[in-house]
Formats: sequence, structure tokens, C-alpha cells
Amino acid sequence: MRFILSILLWLVPLQSLEASPWEKISSPSTGKSESIGTYNNGCLAGGEDLALQGDGYQVMRSHRGRYFGHQSMIQFLHALSNGVRQLELGQLLVGDIAMPRGGRFSSGHASHQTGLDADIWLKLTDSPLSQQQLIDVQPLPMVHIKDYKIHQENWGEEQAMLVQLAAVDERVARIFVHPVIKEQLCKREWTDRAWLRKVRPWWGHYYHFHVRLHCPDGNKNCKPQKAPPAGDGCGAELASWKPKPEPAKNKKKVAKIKKKPPRPPEQCLVLLRK
Repeated sequence: MRFILSILLWLVPLQSLEASPWEKISSPSTGKSESIGTYNNGCLAGGEDLALQGDGYQVMRSHRGRYFGHQSMIQFLHALSNGVRQLELGQLLVGDIAMPRGGRFSSGHASHQTGLDADIWLKLTDSPLSQQQLIDVQPLPMVHIKDYKIHQENWGEEQAMLVQLAAVDERVARIFVHPVIKEQLCKREWTDRAWLRKVRPWWGHYYHFHVRLHCPDGNKNCKPQKAPPAGDGCGAELASWKPKPEPAKNKKKVAKIKKKPPRPPEQCLVLLRK
């Protein structure tokens, strides 16, 4: 029996057995908001929680405790939901932001560690969802993944305006969307196309978009990401994301070596001990 148990434990990915210490913290630290480190190796001091429901928005799957962010992010989300309400686009559904003190997740995200990242669904509802619906709400795919084309029945004017509304905010550094969604935005006639530079193609973002804010003023320990390339990103760069025909696969599987996560900044280790 002990031998069988040892085999089963070996088969389970190590990551699923190890809870991140940040996931065990249930409350933010005191003091003003400060993002520390990089988006994928950092933490959040003085985080604020986003009220689970407000004018024009709702937080989904709140039981996971991922609705904390830097004050700048919380203010941004309120401003975005107000804009969505004024334009009558529908109800905004907010996904993961960060844990109470930010930090590394055991699964689900590599970033979202400094309170400056947030996932916003492209699914817009006509009216607020019930508490039960918010727990197990299902995504609305905007892309036919295998065919690499837009889902015409789901993608529309509202979704395009939602992404634009978020991108024109000066606090926003980047927005990640599926390459096919970026392609749809590029095809549209916009009076001002400068904001398209912020919209970056990235796999996986086919039913939501990922907003990333700049390091807030005064947060000297926050490490910014390099600015996106010049231009709207709608030419050769976007074309390079289109999948190429795959060569015949070698059936021999090569084991992937899992990299050890980098050591967090010292200020983050202090937050863990408070």
C-alpha cells in the first residue's frame, strides 16, 4: 500500500502539492498601496479589495480571494465600469486581480503578483448575475481556436469598444488578447489608433483580456516592463503569430524540466513574515 501511495504521489505534479505561502494569507498589510518587484516576481503592500459588486460590474469566483489590487488598479476598475455603464455596453465581469498581498500563485498565473494586473471577461451580461452564477459562470469564447478565426456570434461592437475603453486609459501599460482578437481590432476604422500599440497578442486570452497597469508614481520598488514596440502592431508582428503547418511530430516525449521560481524581493519576504 505504501508503495502504491508513493507512485501516486510521484504522478501528481509537484506544483499541485505545494501551496504558495501567499495563498495562505487572508488579509492585506496596512499602509498605503505599493507594488514591489516585477509583474511575475513581486508582491503588494497595502492592497485594497475591490467591492464584490458595484455600479456596472461584478467580481466572479470571489471565494478564491483574488480580488485585491493596488489602489491604482481599484480606481481604474471603477473608472472602467463607469465608462461601460455610460456607454450601455452591459455588465462588466471582473476575474482575478491579485491575492491580499500579491505574490506567486501555485497555479493559474505567472503574473498578477503586484496588484497591477487584472482579468476582465469579454462576456457582457444584460443584468447582474446571481451569487451562484458568479461562482460557476462559464466563459464565452471569442475565437475558434483550431480554425484561428473570430467567433462571429460572440464578438461584436461591445467587445471592441470595451477593449478600446480600457486601452485609452493612461494608467494602462499593456492589454493582452488572443492574436485573432488583435486582428479584429486592427481591421476596424478608428479615429485614433495610438492605443492599439498597447494591445498585445498572447495565447490563451480568447474569452477575456488581461489589463496591466504602469508602475504607479512613487512606487520606487516597482519594476516596469519594457515599453511595447513602436507602431500599432498590426503588420508583420501580428502576422507572425499565425500558426504555421506543423511538421510530423516525433512521438518520443521529452520530459520538461521545471524551473525553480526566482527568489522574491527582500521587501516581499518581509511581507510574508508580518
